[in-house]
Amino acid sequence: MLTSLRTSTSLLLSTLFLLMGVGLLHSHIALEGRALDFSVAMIGLLTSGYYTGFLVGTYTVPRLTHRIGHIRAFAFCTALVTLVVLVQALVPAYGVWLVLRLLQGLLLVGLYAIIESWLNAAADPAHRSSIFAIYMMVNLGATAAAQQFLRIRGDGFVLFCVVAILVCAASLPVVTSRQPQPQMRSVPRVRIGHLFRLAPTALVSALLSGLAMGAFWGLLPVYAAARGLSAGGIGTYVSVGVAGGVVLQWPLGRFSDRIDRRLALSLISAVAGLAALTNLLLIDPGGGAAMAVIFAFGGMSLTLYPIAVAHLVDYVHRDELMSASSTVLLVNGVGSALGPLLAGSLMSLLGPKLLFVWFAILDGTLAAYAFHRFTHRKREVTPDDNFVPLVNTGASSLELHSQK
Repeated sequence: MLTSLRTSTSLLLSTLFLLMGVGLLHSHIALEGRALDFSVAMIGLLTSGYYTGFLVGTYTVPRLTHRIGHIRAFAFCTALVTLVVLVQALVPAYGVWLVLRLLQGLLLVGLYAIIESWLNAAADPAHRSSIFAIYMMVNLGATAAAQQFLRIRGDGFVLFCVVAILVCAASLPVVTSRQPQPQMRSVPRVRIGHLFRLAPTALVSALLSGLAMGAFWGLLPVYAAARGLSAGGIGTYVSVGVAGGVVLQWPLGRFSDRIDRRLALSLISAVAGLAALTNLLLIDPGGGAAMAVIFAFGGMSLTLYPIAVAHLVDYVHRDELMSASSTVLLVNGVGSALGPLLAGSLMSLLGPKLLFVWFAILDGTLAAYAFHRFTHRKREVTPDDNFVPLVNTGASSLELHSQK
């Protein structure tokens, strides 16, 4: 385990800097957009553009990596992300920002895929699951910690510079790594119909989770600002929600190992829906009760996608894992692209609280669907069905998940 961790240190350090930059970028764009008088629907469209680029990058950047290698592809993508972020800081025009967000999504999904495929090659097969669990904790922990940069005083340009610095720093551990580059595999085929027939709950959960979490990442800072929180308060509010995902990811995942995962998805999404509804009743958005609710909501919501993927792994053959990974990422990405646009439109028309109504509707729908599937098709739980914490980033995530 220690040997695998040492060989993966440079990649995990790059992940730390990269995700701090990306986590700050998401929140800062939402808040800076409001300062520039963009409507909530327009900000939602910016987030949708990011996830649209995410989908495109799933197909384009792996080909670049195959041609020039992991290290040069990583350096190329981080340099372009830095360039795009600084152009965004210099040109506060909505149309330009929309194009730049698409480019950011395209480049960042490529960076995630490079890190994950490299982790898969560097880690000892017996410890891949543990290494990936650490990767997930670094991922969400860095995102949570990054929100505290919102406390920095100054105009919007300053925080864009902080993002650029963090992304540049992310390239250093990788380009100085002495680990051999992995061989790039061919891009797998997407097979939505086949996987839906095999495990429909997994794809429905991936779609609904994307619809919810795309809005979570893109619009939660806007919601907090509309409720009157300061910049520092917004950072803390978002951090607490993400911290819930870090803390509850493993226990809820292990809980899903012990029962039918569809029942676990139903129960967890039902609790997330109740947390969303409870939030509507709170008066003080910065009080202890509000922090407890967003912690519970984030913890439950950020676990749904990993459990859905674990449910899919229970049904697919090992030679189908890469194809299944691309398919479930595509479905989740479509939801993530549409979610901010639809939720942002609702918030523009009916007020900021509609964000949590959106969450409650999606969680309630998932709870009902998963329970329906559970009652209509039984599944035998075996000791080999083990959960591994997972984040929906690159196309190699599912392969890492499967290597136990």
